[in-house]
Amino acid sequence: MMIRKVNEEDSRIGDFINEEFSAYGEQNEVALNYEDYCFVAEDDNGDIMGVITGRAYYNEVHIGDLIVGKNYRRSGLGRKLVEAVEEAYKGKLYEKITLTTFGFQAPEFYKKLGYEVEFVREDKDPKLSKYFLMKRI
Repeated sequence: MMIRKVNEEDSRIGDFINEEFSAYGEQNEVALNYEDYCFVAEDDNGDIMGVITGRAYYNEVHIGDLIVGKNYRRSGLGRKLVEAVEEAYKGKLYEKITLTTFGFQAPEFYKKLGYEVEFVREDKDPKLSKYFLMKRI
């Protein structure tokens, strides 16, 4: 046996993850409902203004990254990207949207959008305290 860190894309890894993840859920009688997603906001020139990515699985949708370009922050773009995810998955097989964010990032932003703090993992530097948030859909 050899364990190594892999930096390059290897389709075998993705195939292995998908097959084993699915099989384990089926073995435990849990519907996988797996889907990666990415929504992008572009200006009239096709330049990227912001992106939100994540994945849906089992009964939840998880926001992985929300990145808004510095020239577009505080413009409502972040809210629109989050709402795009909410709209895309509302009324489907998913019950909630979850995410994590650090203290210096956006916990107050998500609270304003109706996300509830489930847990805060405190850090000696409050900027690095990690917030776990959730919203039912």
